Amino acid sequence: MAGTTLVPPGRQHKRTVSDQQKRRELALQRQKQGRRDLQHHARQLALSALNEVGDVSGEQEEEPAVYELNVPRAASENVAADYNEQDDTEASMEDAERSPGSKRKTLLEGANLKGLRAREFFARQLMLPEWMVDIPSYLKKDWFVMPRPEGQRCLVISANGITLSRQRNGRILHSFPSALPNGARTKEVAAGSHVYCILDCIFHEPDKTYYVIDMMCWRGYSLFDCTAEFRFFWMTTKLAETGALGAPSAHHHYQFSVVPVYECNVAALQAVYSGPVPFQRDGILFYNRHALYELGLTPLVVVWKDAQCSQYLLDTDSQGNVPTYQQVVLELRSDGSVVTCDDPPVIFGTLAPEFLEQNARHLKPGMLIRFAIGDQGLSLVEGKPVVADIHFEGIANKNRARRADSCTKILFQYAARHGALTINDIVAAIETSDEEGDTSMG
Repeated sequence: MAGTTLVPPGRQHKRTVSDQQKRRELALQRQKQGRRDLQHHARQLALSALNEVGDVSGEQEEEPAVYELNVPRAASENVAADYNEQDDTEASMEDAERSPGSKRKTLLEGANLKGLRAREFFARQLMLPEWMVDIPSYLKKDWFVMPRPEGQRCLVISANGITLSRQRNGRILHSFPSALPNGARTKEVAAGSHVYCILDCIFHEPDKTYYVIDMMCWRGYSLFDCTAEFRFFWMTTKLAETGALGAPSAHHHYQFSVVPVYECNVAALQAVYSGPVPFQRDGILFYNRHALYELGLTPLVVVWKDAQCSQYLLDTDSQGNVPTYQQVVLELRSDGSVVTCDDPPVIFGTLAPEFLEQNARHLKPGMLIRFAIGDQGLSLVEGKPVVADIHFEGIANKNRARRADSCTKILFQYAARHGALTINDIVAAIETSDEEGDTSMG
């Protein structure tokens, strides 16, 4: 594919501050200015999960609401007419919630939600990493590293004698008894309603194991406002004190395991990258030790992968094949622009007014649309896209998480096709890091 190369070959360390590094510094500054009290958030999250327990069986049997519109690459063509009216109603609902006059959904209201609205609520309760498009400063001093298990990222909540897991798109994955505190109706783990746990996990299907990568709440105590360094210490010690790490049993249907966390040095990086792990590896996660658990995208957690440590380096289509042209999912706004899920969003292009008029019934603000990056690729200035050769492909799969791609994901996928950061680049950054932490790479 022709186009501007995101990461030129043979690059060297540069004493520059990248756009991603600026966001990291701003995120740390916001945390220092004042920490939010999220104890109430944690409690309402647990109550919200319990409210859905009665509908678990029905939701598990529900067929995924998947639809795609295959249209020509030329945006002047009409969208196919076999649009699902139910999806049209859901899109209108989502659009109404985004409208300026609508009230922001509070956590207390979230506790009473069911069905679609509950899924939308829970789809916003995870901290999401940016993709590593440059190497963080102070990598050796201020960052942890861990292997990323392959599987379904999910929120696991134990409360009132039951354990519930939800996928990134908010759908219920499992409802089961567990040895987590208050996760089953047994005298060993039962407790009062004030006791609940919230874990950030990846469910690994081959061994039916929930791999814990973070902890947001333990026995009713909120850890949202604790640093990653403290959360990892708590996660490692507290889970080991329970029977949750034991083998499955009648009152503990799934195994839990803590993903090992290391200080980010060369030996640890090599172990995380190619050392033995009990699961299929899907890249590497880097955590800033000072990062609080903040909902949504954060530059203080980044993910990196290559073909050796992940079988999913490049995104695939619905048939599992890598498409010839890179696919991206963007959100349509009322002015016709299509943007990423970042805050603030990054504009990647604008649909022609005549095309929007022809498809006014099907293309509504707030909808997620799939595009392909054409032969002209992306033009970047200081790491930000200023020109993008994108071509309309159709409506995005509704079974995905209800958000557009992030800018860093698009840039990482683009770089992976043209010459991305390598493990040797990261090792070199660790080896050459100094007290100023100036290891940015242009």
